[in-house]
Amino acid sequence: QLHLVESGGGLVQPGGSLRLSCAASGFTLENYAIAWFRQAPGKEREGVSCISPTGGRSIYADSVKGRFTIARDNAKNTAYLQLNSLRPEDTAVYYCAADRFGTCYNDYVTEDYYEYWGQGTQVTVSS
Repeated sequence: QLHLVESGGGLVQPGGSLRLSCAASGFTLENYAIAWFRQAPGKEREGVSCISPTGGRSIYADSVKGRFTIARDNAKNTAYLQLNSLRPEDTAVYYCAADRFGTCYNDYVTEDYYEYWGQGTQVTVSS
Protein backbone atom coordinates (compact mmCIF):
# COMPACT_ATOMS: atom_id res chain seq x y z
CA GLN A 1 0.00 0.00 0.00
CA LEU A 2 1.40 3.37 -1.06
CA HIS A 3 1.06 6.23 1.35
CA LEU A 4 2.70 9.02 3.34
CA VAL A 5 2.68 9.32 7.10
CA GLU A 6 3.31 12.59 8.92
CA SER A 7 4.47 12.84 12.52
CA GLY A 8 5.95 15.36 14.90
CA GLY A 9 3.05 17.68 15.50
CA GLY A 10 1.99 18.86 18.92
CA LEU A 11 1.32 21.77 21.23
CA VAL A 12 4.05 24.40 21.49
CA GLN A 13 4.31 27.89 22.95
CA PRO A 14 4.81 30.92 20.71
CA GLY A 15 8.45 31.19 19.73
CA GLY A 16 8.93 27.45 20.04
CA SER A 17 9.99 24.84 17.50
CA LEU A 18 8.82 21.54 16.08
CA ARG A 19 10.14 19.18 13.43
CA LEU A 20 7.60 17.43 11.26
CA SER A 21 8.46 14.22 9.44
CA CYS A 22 6.90 12.71 6.33
CA ALA A 23 7.71 9.06 5.76
CA ALA A 24 6.87 7.23 2.56
CA SER A 25 5.62 3.67 2.56
CA GLY A 26 5.45 1.45 -0.51
CA PHE A 27 7.32 3.74 -2.89
CA THR A 28 10.65 5.52 -3.24
CA LEU A 29 10.45 9.12 -2.18
CA GLU A 30 13.60 10.16 -4.05
CA ASN A 31 11.67 10.26 -7.33
CA TYR A 32 9.16 12.79 -6.02
CA ALA A 33 9.02 16.43 -5.14
CA ILE A 34 7.64 16.78 -1.62
CA ALA A 35 5.47 19.64 -0.49
CA TRP A 36 4.00 20.64 2.82
CA PHE A 37 0.55 22.18 3.04
CA ARG A 38 -1.44 23.35 6.03
CA GLN A 39 -5.06 24.00 6.82
CA ALA A 40 -6.12 26.23 9.67
CA PRO A 41 -9.62 26.05 11.16
CA GLY A 42 -12.12 27.72 8.86
CA LYS A 43 -9.54 28.37 6.15
CA GLU A 44 -8.57 26.78 2.87
CA ARG A 45 -5.53 24.55 2.68
CA GLU A 46 -2.43 26.47 1.61
CA GLY A 47 1.00 25.55 0.33
CA VAL A 48 3.83 26.08 2.78
CA SER A 49 6.96 24.72 1.13
CA CYS A 50 8.28 22.35 -1.50
CA ILE A 51 11.56 20.53 -2.08
CA SER A 52 12.69 19.00 -5.37
CA PRO A 53 13.53 15.28 -5.68
CA THR A 54 17.27 15.79 -5.26
CA GLY A 55 16.86 18.55 -2.65
CA GLY A 56 18.53 21.07 -4.92
CA ARG A 57 15.58 23.40 -5.05
CA SER A 58 13.15 24.55 -2.38
CA ILE A 59 10.51 27.23 -2.15
CA TYR A 60 8.54 28.74 0.74
CA ALA A 61 5.38 30.71 1.29
CA ASP A 62 6.11 34.29 2.30
CA SER A 63 4.40 33.72 5.65
CA VAL A 64 6.97 31.12 6.72
CA LYS A 65 10.11 32.26 4.92
CA GLY A 66 13.05 32.53 7.29
CA ARG A 67 11.27 30.51 10.00
CA PHE A 68 10.58 27.13 8.38
CA THR A 69 13.11 24.87 6.67
CA ILE A 70 12.28 21.96 4.41
CA ALA A 71 14.68 19.05 4.02
CA ARG A 72 14.78 15.46 2.89
CA ASP A 73 16.80 12.33 3.48
CA ASN A 74 16.23 10.05 0.52
CA ALA A 75 18.21 7.26 2.16
CA LYS A 76 15.61 7.24 4.92
CA ASN A 77 12.73 7.77 2.51
CA THR A 78 11.66 10.72 4.65
CA ALA A 79 11.14 14.45 4.29
CA TYR A 80 11.07 17.03 7.07
CA LEU A 81 9.76 20.45 7.89
CA GLN A 82 11.55 22.32 10.67
CA LEU A 83 9.26 24.92 12.23
CA ASN A 84 11.00 27.66 14.24
CA SER A 85 9.77 30.90 15.81
CA LEU A 86 6.26 29.55 15.79
CA ARG A 87 3.32 31.93 15.99
CA PRO A 88 -0.32 31.33 16.93
CA GLU A 89 -1.25 31.84 13.28
CA ASP A 90 0.83 28.78 12.37
CA THR A 91 -1.75 26.62 14.12
CA ALA A 92 -3.07 24.17 11.54
CA VAL A 93 -3.13 20.60 10.37
CA TYR A 94 0.03 20.06 8.34
CA TYR A 95 0.04 17.68 5.39
CA CYS A 96 2.83 16.38 3.20
CA ALA A 97 2.27 15.43 -0.43
CA ALA A 98 4.33 13.81 -3.20
CA ASP A 99 4.46 14.81 -6.87
CA ARG A 100 6.24 12.49 -9.33
CA PHE A 101 6.93 15.33 -11.78
CA GLY A 102 7.29 18.19 -9.35
CA THR A 103 9.86 20.93 -9.82
CA CYS A 104 8.90 23.21 -6.92
CA TYR A 105 8.30 26.42 -8.76
CA ASN A 106 5.46 28.77 -7.83
CA ASP A 107 2.81 26.34 -9.07
CA TYR A 108 3.73 23.85 -6.33
CA VAL A 109 0.59 25.03 -4.51
CA THR A 110 -1.62 23.30 -7.10
CA GLU A 111 -2.99 20.38 -5.12
CA ASP A 112 -4.03 18.39 -8.19
CA TYR A 113 -0.35 17.80 -9.02
CA TYR A 114 0.15 15.50 -6.04
CA GLU A 115 -0.38 11.75 -6.28
CA TYR A 116 0.02 10.96 -2.61
CA TRP A 117 -1.04 12.74 0.56
CA GLY A 118 -0.55 12.03 4.21
CA GLN A 119 -3.29 12.08 6.81
CA GLY A 120 -2.03 15.24 8.49
CA THR A 121 -0.49 16.15 11.84
CA GLN A 122 -1.85 18.85 14.14
CA VAL A 123 0.35 21.78 15.14
CA THR A 124 -1.04 24.05 17.84
CA VAL A 125 0.80 27.19 18.89
CA SER A 126 -0.59 28.60 22.11
CA SER A 127 0.52 29.90 25.47
